[in-house]
Amino acid sequence: MATNRTFTMLKPDSVEKGYIGAILEKINAAGFRIAAIKMTQMTVADAEKFYEVHSARPFFGELVEFMTRGPIVAAILEKENAVEDFRVLIGATNPVDAAEGTIRKLYASSMGENAVHGSDSDDNAAIEGAFHFSGREIF
Repeated sequence: MATNRTFTMLKPDSVEKGYIGAILEKINAAGFRIAAIKMTQMTVADAEKFYEVHSARPFFGELVEFMTRGPIVAAILEKENAVEDFRVLIGATNPVDAAEGTIRKLYASSMGENAVHGSDSDDNAAIEGAFHFSGREIF
């Protein structure tokens, strides 16, 4: 069942480079409403749990190290067809393959440091949002 919410994280590279405002502006301009937002820093345990689906992959250790090296901005976004529309807005994982004007084309530097996370399904959006936010933090 499709929902109207998705989850995103502006990754440590985006925060370090000062792209928070520019990325949030693109999100707002695309018609998303921010239902929850906060800046936080993931612990190693947080990152291992959040990305456990990738735990057997060779890049898992690098991913955990990257995601814990600095703060992130976590947000729940709301819009009709949120998951699919946000995936289009962020672009392909590899910024070289991302469409012009997408967040990753504009702000990502590599496949590993790709600026932003976006949920890939309605189910994952709910799981990922609940990982970072309690019910009283979502409006």
